[in-house]
Amino acid sequence: MAPVNDLWSRVFDFQNYGALLALVHNSLLAGALLGLVGGLIGVFVVLRDLSFAVHGISELSFAGAALALLLGANVVVGSVVGSLLAALIFGVLGVRARERSSAIGVVMPFGLGLGVLFLSLYTGRAANKFGYLLGQIVAVDDPQLRWLSVISAVVLVALAVLWRPLLFASVDPEIAAARGVPVRALSPLFMVVLGLAVAMSVQIVGALLVLALLVTPAAAAMRVTASALWVPVLSVVFAVTAVVGGILLGVGGSLPISPYVTTISFLIYLGCRLVGAARDRRGWVRRPARAGAAEPAAAPATTPSA
Repeated sequence: MAPVNDLWSRVFDFQNYGALLALVHNSLLAGALLGLVGGLIGVFVVLRDLSFAVHGISELSFAGAALALLLGANVVVGSVVGSLLAALIFGVLGVRARERSSAIGVVMPFGLGLGVLFLSLYTGRAANKFGYLLGQIVAVDDPQLRWLSVISAVVLVALAVLWRPLLFASVDPEIAAARGVPVRALSPLFMVVLGLAVAMSVQIVGALLVLALLVTPAAAAMRVTASALWVPVLSVVFAVTAVVGGILLGVGGSLPISPYVTTISFLIYLGCRLVGAARDRRGWVRRPARAGAAEPAAAPATTPSA
């Protein structure tokens, strides 16, 4: 039983928990910010079927952070530059969904390879090497928290300005274009905002598991409601719960934060999926969105997604 106990103590160990918790107050604040931003922007990621794009942007964000680490520069700036570069590349190379997927499939392994190369050349602490792949728990210092706060503010302001036309264009782009919504201009703008959100996520959960915060909470919310109000609200609640809960659980263990965050996020999605399936069996079928039902004067209902 000793090996099992040792393994369990590595996953959950709450000795000196109060003292350890005091060390991660910046991480908790950063996690709450990330949950807010990720929950909101995830609604559009799911509606616009950009899950693959999130993964592609995260790889170049990781490469930018790894290059900054190698050069001794600001890692947050490197991560943001990598994310924005990826967003611009995907926006220029892939306007249509098929073209975008091909562009992401080409650029993503290149970004991951660059990141691995830069980390291989880096001779500093091993924890820094793998933190941007698997997430970090105590590495959010005051300057980094300020950077994350600024990025969060920019993303939230952009979403507030773009929310109604972007939601209209995401639900029914043809009708939105006919009503005068600049659908083609909104796509690259949203990709830039998404790039900033991904750069934030990489700092907390790492490049490999960023989907757990920018896709899973919104997908879970859409399993239980189609309301244009409650989908983003629940998505934010689920994302904040996953990040903050993962940090609180991970404080006592010796593992990266990402397994805790992704497990909570997955359990939330599984629970919402079961609730949605039970409601459907009882005849409480969610109302599908009707073509042309969205109006610019009233926010359209979001459509359920997997």
